[in-house]
Amino acid sequence: MAKFAQYAMVASEEALKDAGWSPTKEDDLEATGVYLGSGIGSLDDVYDTTVAYEKGGYKKVSPLFVPRLLINLAAGHVSMRFGFKGPNHAATTACTTGAHSIGDAARLIQFGDADVMIAGGAESCIHPLAIAGFARARGLATDWNDSPIEASRPFDRDRGGFVIGEGAGVVVLEELEHAKARGAKIYAEVAGYGLSSDAYHMTAPREDGQGPFLAMKHALRHAGLKPSSVDYVNAHATSTSLGDAAENRAIKDLLLGQDGKSKASDINVSSTKGAIGHLLGASGSVESVFTILGLHHNILPPTLNLENPGDPPEAFNCNYVAKFAQQKEIKVALSNSFGFGGTNASLCFRKM
Repeated sequence: MAKFAQYAMVASEEALKDAGWSPTKEDDLEATGVYLGSGIGSLDDVYDTTVAYEKGGYKKVSPLFVPRLLINLAAGHVSMRFGFKGPNHAATTACTTGAHSIGDAARLIQFGDADVMIAGGAESCIHPLAIAGFARARGLATDWNDSPIEASRPFDRDRGGFVIGEGAGVVVLEELEHAKARGAKIYAEVAGYGLSSDAYHMTAPREDGQGPFLAMKHALRHAGLKPSSVDYVNAHATSTSLGDAAENRAIKDLLLGQDGKSKASDINVSSTKGAIGHLLGASGSVESVFTILGLHHNILPPTLNLENPGDPPEAFNCNYVAKFAQQKEIKVALSNSFGFGGTNASLCFRKM
């Protein structure tokens, strides 16, 4: 398996063990599916095989080259490993992949295509080629090379780019009555799922944050909830100047409402990318896990390295949970993910 598929396998095993779901009956296997995606897949294989082919020709290309490249092979390997015969699917929507995977998988359950779905994203993107590509696009943080643990600083006025991370995040989604019947441990409900497009630029967000605003708005509409019910937002915020500002504006536009009663300081929003960097196609699912566990334990995850919110500071006046986690009752939370091509997703999780 390619490394991203290995990450997906390990995360899936952990999620299934935690969920207590190890079916053996044919009906259960047919009712269990897998929805695992990746934004980039295996750059290692592309690079190594290209070099090998250039030096040694056709016979130096592994017969496993193509299967290792295919992004749906993460889902394929998990389904083969556990014998799951339900939907076997994969999304690849850049940095929105993990969120789309969870949202789409939830809808497959709602449509009756499965009772249980293993869903998430995986990425193995730390490679010289990826570093070079993002660096040439001027997307990476470079001002903190002498102090790398401080480099990822979402919402901070000195933010200057993201830090690449890699790994996988996987959740087990289950139809409610099916979960209750077997006494499953339930962390939260996937209450809503919103999608939108910036329809604007290959890599840059719209300054007015309309795309993120629409994704969050649709997620709350599907959940049947008002913006005032949101207790916490796990932001996509990657530590880039334009992206953080656009999302910050979208969150405030949505949650401040029209009644004039809310204060920006009442909006709880943080970016866990300050701690783990940006996992690209895996970010949405890993951050969903942070959001779900934060909701389950009533803890707001912190935004590390946030010294001075801005720029300008008057626009960044929410509670960004700077540096340290905060205890707060959370009943409804949003988790945002946005990707190149202007694709946006927001997942709404609700406490059971």
